[in-house]
Amino acid sequence: MEKSHVTIHIHRPSANEKMFFLVSGAIVSIPLTLFVEQFANPFLTGLSSFDITLITIAIFAPFVEEFSKVFPLFYRHGETQRSIFNLALFVGLGFGIVEFFTYVATYGTQIIPDRIPGLLFHPASTSITAYGIATKRPLPFYLAAVSLHFANNALAVLLPAFPSSVIVLGITLYAAWQLHDKTKEKFIENNDTGCLEAQPSATGN
Repeated sequence: MEKSHVTIHIHRPSANEKMFFLVSGAIVSIPLTLFVEQFANPFLTGLSSFDITLITIAIFAPFVEEFSKVFPLFYRHGETQRSIFNLALFVGLGFGIVEFFTYVATYGTQIIPDRIPGLLFHPASTSITAYGIATKRPLPFYLAAVSLHFANNALAVLLPAFPSSVIVLGITLYAAWQLHDKTKEKFIENNDTGCLEAQPSATGN
């Protein structure tokens, strides 16, 4: 019996949807930043303030933030690899914008050179994990984004006078650009044809 094919229209996010994901990234940024900075500290009692800062910023933050930024993307259906990647850029940008203003306004962090790299880093790192989602390999690309985030934050804490995090930013941006070129306008749920294959039932209906 021949397989029946159901042709579907590939969904491409509208401007309103892109704005929604930009806002979603912005909404999650402040609670996450406050959680990582404040609520994780009681679990690190007995350590020096420097050790607490290093563990909180370099270890806790990358795992929590990189997962939370891409979490909404797991529930998108009918997308192409390219659209998932692009939506991740908007989520990461929204996160980066609000984190930028939070650190500048609340903690008095310098805009240059401290916060501008972060504004660029978050969209790039989020898109790396999104590529893993689009290619059905989320874990290795999530860990790659976490590793880059860890390196970026650890170097910023350990070597604040040296712009070492800019090097990590460059690597992250380059990786994101390369992965963007690898994405296709291909429906990611099934095969390369852009069609859903409907399997006949046992009764032949």
